[in-house]
Amino acid sequence: MNATTADATAPDQGRIVLLTTSHRVAPGLLSWPAWQALRTADRVLCADGAHPQLPYLREAGIRVDEAAPTAEELVDACAGGRTAVVVATGEGDPALTDGLARLAGSGRVRMPELELLPASYDLPGARLLDLVQVMDRIRLECPWSSQRTHKGLAKYAIEEAYELVEAIEDGDRDELREELGDVLLQVVFHARIAEEDPGAPFSVDDVAGTIVDKLIHRHPHVFGDETASTPEEVREHWLRTKAAEKQRTSVTEGVPLGQPGLALAAKLASRVRTAGLPVPLPSGEGIGYELLALAARAEAEGTDPEAALRAAARAYRDAIRAVEATGA
Repeated sequence: MNATTADATAPDQGRIVLLTTSHRVAPGLLSWPAWQALRTADRVLCADGAHPQLPYLREAGIRVDEAAPTAEELVDACAGGRTAVVVATGEGDPALTDGLARLAGSGRVRMPELELLPASYDLPGARLLDLVQVMDRIRLECPWSSQRTHKGLAKYAIEEAYELVEAIEDGDRDELREELGDVLLQVVFHARIAEEDPGAPFSVDDVAGTIVDKLIHRHPHVFGDETASTPEEVREHWLRTKAAEKQRTSVTEGVPLGQPGLALAAKLASRVRTAGLPVPLPSGEGIGYELLALAARAEAEGTDPEAALRAAARAYRDAIRAVEATGA
């Protein structure tokens, strides 16, 4: 009797294992259940003769048939309790899976046991590898991107940061996700350019490694023996370890003078207050000194003067639009 006929007395119909892998994991690094399934299978098949896993499977002594059976042929191959493992292609073999689904839904075929087995899968952050690969190709093949420099891209980093802030203040989740991606692109783009520096090259891995080391060092209450139960204690740890790292001679070191004026004034006031330095605000005539005093007061009260002014400006914009809408 054909093994695919619906006969209650038919022998065990066997097992079909669809083995999926992630291209973001190095070929050959498969889970233990996957290796067990491959080693115990009666037949291993793969429709893609150039599948990156095949050389490693064959090196491990596993015979792989380069074949693309139909759903009916695969079911037949499992007759008598046999196990067939299909190493899925990058597209996931939709014709095969759709065919198996139709057979199972028909009710006329005694189906083998069907199992989807992830042999490797993405860890959190895996899509960052895709971004690095895409950026590498763009840098090599795009006429515009291939000519960019750190200096030429600097303005875009500032623009994207402002757009991110706007998305946060608007509370638009979709916009926030997109703007975070645009900021991330700037980091990856600059890191890719840095790889080409003839004197001091570094890669995105070096960038990530540097910030990982910094975060671990500045969080001894998480990764070390220190303790911190309040945000204030965490801030003390951060400032203490940062001071030891930088060994600065002035609290003004590391404060970028190119940032917006209110933010600059607030940052300087914060540094002075944190260090406990008795530095009075300079006196002088004009709106600049008045704004400096307002920024310092806002910082002391725990208010971001830039954010406060933006909120007021947005309210002003809304008022302008309201007047425009009425034609007044």
